Amino acid sequence: MLLAFFLVSLPLIFNWNNILLIQNMKKTAVIALGGNALIRSKEKGTYSEQIKNVMTTCEAITNLLKQDYNVVIAHGNGPQVGNILLQNEAGKKEFNVESMPMDYCGAQTQGSIGYLIDQCMRNVMKQEGINRDVVVLLTQVTVSKEDKGFKNPTKPVGPYYSEQEKNEYIKLTGATFKEDAKRGGWRKVVASPTPIKIENVELTKKLASEGYVVVTAGGGGIPVIEENGNIKGVEAVIDKDLASALTAVEIGADEFYILTDVPKVYINFGKENEQALDIVNVEQAEEYLAQGQFGEGSMAPKIRAALYYVKNGGKECIITEAGQLGNKNCGTRIVR
Repeated sequence: MLLAFFLVSLPLIFNWNNILLIQNMKKTAVIALGGNALIRSKEKGTYSEQIKNVMTTCEAITNLLKQDYNVVIAHGNGPQVGNILLQNEAGKKEFNVESMPMDYCGAQTQGSIGYLIDQCMRNVMKQEGINRDVVVLLTQVTVSKEDKGFKNPTKPVGPYYSEQEKNEYIKLTGATFKEDAKRGGWRKVVASPTPIKIENVELTKKLASEGYVVVTAGGGGIPVIEENGNIKGVEAVIDKDLASALTAVEIGADEFYILTDVPKVYINFGKENEQALDIVNVEQAEEYLAQGQFGEGSMAPKIRAALYYVKNGGKECIITEAGQLGNKNCGTRIVR
């Protein structure tokens, strides 16, 4: 009789365990920090400015931690890499110090920006009584050496040069330059290839599931290619939002946030008939892109990253400003 009772009760026990397991499961959010999370408009990008801005952003991120989310943070690095390239150029001219390649400079910024985020997150969580730890991962991101971007570099980086300086650099390095008529000089351009593999993504997934706040894919990741079974760095810049979207897909994130300096995405932006978007499906977003509603230097790359995420298994991508994090109705939501 006891055996019969056990056999009858067994499914109920397992069902109850399943219910407990579901209740204990946390949502995972990947948050792509925009440039304004570190350097705001009209700021010089000093250390004090950056740490103040990062602190404000980390305070907003705790709104998700308070709701028991697992959090993965990615970030941009454009101004910071630009400053390093300027420092390299000054060192080369004044002291004959060899300039470092783009992948090396990207690694430098992953470390320095990661340090700011790590410190600020720890301080904010301590203030809020949140018992989590932070891990900053140096992240290499593989791209294809056959990517069409390498045949037609378009991403400007570093200082402006005179025509004579430009010609000298081309002889020495074979780099590609394009003229900026407005600024009156020549600027080096590099490829912006599509990310195809986040090298440490399984570790990111594991650490996030264990409750760590993970900082990864900084600046879109350090660009590397596979050659003869090994990986090596290349002169390129990977789009931060697209690398963040790939990370979100690979770790199975429940939500993907792209933070910018506006609360929502607009069509007819800046015009009398401008309209904030609340919920947009894939077809609508693609139509707006085709209409040229989003600027290529601002919102268009974010919309493409959002589309990549939701078209590859993601539930929804939220584009908003940092202060809106934790608000269930915030931002523009790109959905399937």
